Amino acid sequence: MLTLQNTPNHAGVKISGDYFDLEELNKAIYHVIGDEKKYHNYNGSRTRILGISHAIRQAALGERNVETVYNGLTEHAKKQKSFISPDKNIYFSTEVLWPEILYAAVALKDFVRLHREESAFPDWEPEVHVITHFQSLVLDCLHGQVPEEEYQIIMKTFSQAPSVGDYAIQYIDFLNLKYIDMPKQQRESALSSVAMKIAVQDNDYTAFRQQVLAAANPAKKGIHEIYFKADYPDEIDW
Repeated sequence: MLTLQNTPNHAGVKISGDYFDLEELNKAIYHVIGDEKKYHNYNGSRTRILGISHAIRQAALGERNVETVYNGLTEHAKKQKSFISPDKNIYFSTEVLWPEILYAAVALKDFVRLHREESAFPDWEPEVHVITHFQSLVLDCLHGQVPEEEYQIIMKTFSQAPSVGDYAIQYIDFLNLKYIDMPKQQRESALSSVAMKIAVQDNDYTAFRQQVLAAANPAKKGIHEIYFKADYPDEIDW
């Protein structure tokens, strides 16, 4: 079963599951976002989501965290069925920063919408339901970390979030790095604000985007192609 948990120091979420859970999620992501030639205005968002997908794929291959999880098989059941079996399953996991995972939850709304517009029977595609389930897990994980009143506002805002077409994805790096530098208690108190900043596209984001566009226009590059120096630490205090 795919699960999302807040990391101990509130830096992000831990995505956990067995090999098949993680592979199912990856397959769904690729199915919904399409190849790189589709949805040109969403190239930056596609790249960010694929970054999470790559981490999940590495986890499924045992290159991230490996842990054992109780599978519900009791000694009584083993005796009744007369077989020997471990009572734990192998689960794989990877961490993703809170701003990154929250942006993915918002951006995937657009990809699901675009995919639905092109698909004949989207309601019958399991991949679409896997993605919406993943988004709900992100928000459910957030629910446990913020006050109820703030969470209800965030839910409403996420539901009405504007399109992320031509989004200045460098802003997510900015938020990630700012969030990493916070101590644990500050991360806890800032999480609602970070979620709202991603969903609303406020004045801070608008000003940041204008700076990116100013760099993009002379070079005649897409907004997602502008390099943003983001020196992430080698180790994150998850």
